[in-house]
Amino acid sequence: MEKATFAAGCFWGMEAAFRGVPGVVSVTVGYSGGTMENPGYGDVSTGTTGHAESVEITYDPAKATFNDLLTVFWKIHDPTTPGRQGPDIGSQYRSAIFYHNEAQRGAAEDSKEKLGRSGRFKRDIVTEISPAASFYPAEEYHQRYFEKQGGESCRS
Repeated sequence: MEKATFAAGCFWGMEAAFRGVPGVVSVTVGYSGGTMENPGYGDVSTGTTGHAESVEITYDPAKATFNDLLTVFWKIHDPTTPGRQGPDIGSQYRSAIFYHNEAQRGAAEDSKEKLGRSGRFKRDIVTEISPAASFYPAEEYHQRYFEKQGGESCRS
């Protein structure tokens, strides 16, 4: 099993999208990329901890590749808006790939460059690519939120 960590706005939507990928074993919503230890939702919501709402994915590389996950990542959000996804505004909603090894770093950089050249977006891609550090799982009520609440998007 391998891990991948992404930030692309509202973590509920990311969780739902990645749970549907064959080969994904688990998806945990939480917080990555900040300086505060053990932050909670209230802390991260202030935008002062440096964390982004993120998902940590455990996947079977024999069934899903990191590139498969990158394909989903690029499809589910707008990587050209710094600190914003739809109505969600703040650094906690930024686009980021937190790589766990050099192969992931290389794949992330290559895919970002190819997407930038593709013409799909009129603006530059601002997705941060940085090493994975501490990942803090969000509170239990955030895990599998759509399944618990019957929602289908972050705007429901």
